[in-house]
Amino acid sequence: MLMKTKSLKIGGLVLVGTLINACATPGGISSVDGGVYEKVFDNGLKVIVKVDRRAPVVVSQVWYKVGGSHEPDGLTGISHVLEHMMFKGTSELGPNEFSRIIAANGGRENAFTGRDYTAYFQRLEKSRLAVSFELEADRMQNLQLDADEFAKEVKVVQEERRLRTEDRPEALVYERFMATAFKSSPYKNPIIGWPQDLEKLTLDDLERWYRSYYAPNNATVVVVGDVDPDSVYELAQRYFGELPRRQVAPVLSSTMSSQPSSRRISVSAPAKVPYLLMGFHVPSLNSAGPDAWEPYALSVLAYVLDGGKSARLESNLVRRQRVAASISVGYDPVSRLSTLFLVDANPSDGKDVAQIEAAILSEIDRLTRELVTTQELQKAKAQIVASHVYQRDSGFYQAMKLGELETVGLDWRLEGQMVDRLRSISAEQIRSVVRKFFRPANMTIAVLKPVAS
Repeated sequence: MLMKTKSLKIGGLVLVGTLINACATPGGISSVDGGVYEKVFDNGLKVIVKVDRRAPVVVSQVWYKVGGSHEPDGLTGISHVLEHMMFKGTSELGPNEFSRIIAANGGRENAFTGRDYTAYFQRLEKSRLAVSFELEADRMQNLQLDADEFAKEVKVVQEERRLRTEDRPEALVYERFMATAFKSSPYKNPIIGWPQDLEKLTLDDLERWYRSYYAPNNATVVVVGDVDPDSVYELAQRYFGELPRRQVAPVLSSTMSSQPSSRRISVSAPAKVPYLLMGFHVPSLNSAGPDAWEPYALSVLAYVLDGGKSARLESNLVRRQRVAASISVGYDPVSRLSTLFLVDANPSDGKDVAQIEAAILSEIDRLTRELVTTQELQKAKAQIVASHVYQRDSGFYQAMKLGELETVGLDWRLEGQMVDRLRSISAEQIRSVVRKFFRPANMTIAVLKPVAS
């Protein structure tokens, strides 16, 4: 295999940009499926590569199997704080040098923390992939947790919490709604953490969290772009292959929540209009099992209810009955644990949340009695499949779907099967999931009551 290398000395690290012969064939790869390649290294690191030659760029992501749902009571928000600290230096690099090096190589980078994962990503010209790998391998094992930087970042996160949650009434309702709906699930806690936990978080807590979860055997590297898989694996071996395994802490889990009766809360906060948030406990792809059809039926149902101006809720509650000024539906089947099917709405002028609730429940009752029409079903499937396919135009999205599926405990190969499974859903299956899950006892409702500021 032909290689040309160029070394760049920045911040104490030798960064190698590798120009790879695209004609090389992959070797030593444990699995190939639909143009996606997988290899698991001896230290437990999984590397997934998808070739996309439409542009001379590469997206590189490192996914760790730790997020808000792994945090015990008293340590909420620690995964997000650690995400911030991952940019604050290693034994080789000073604070914020990671970002500066990526920028100097013409790239973009960031990170995000979810309920089930923490992920770090870069987008670079294809010859600069080694820059990403060297930097990520360095901070996977050599993070330096400085007390002054830690104190600053905790304050940054506390301010972020105030801006995103405490000063936004609907976000505050959502936080309290989740705590009410998920009494027996770690999804009850906000990803950003409860204020009292952030206040008492220590540097020792963060060090233990980092050592417990940031290890090659608890991580997945995903690369999508104009690359040769065999050369990507050679780079991965060079930078990640010798990193030692660590003992990974056990994770919190739960079964699907059950409740003897509906749960209701009311939140009073400064706001201009009332707000209703309604949720039903439903399975995810993970909790239902990879061969289950119910999550796919729920996904199609979401589009039947909220797939544009002509969808049921917009058409009936906003434009015809005029009981709601806005209404939307949310369901994400890709999660580690059982999840929620959500409906939220603001009332129209002269209407209240009780009227919206009654109207939504009436639509649900209709779904238990009548099959959705062939036209509705075809339209919903066309919309969800189109959205799924169009998002593949983004290298970042392609990498994210592979990384997310793998990290929550599913197989990345499921991504290539989703369209066919969605297309197979019938009207009878949609009615079945509504009858099974959209029961009053399975419902949690939160209401925002505006008060003067």
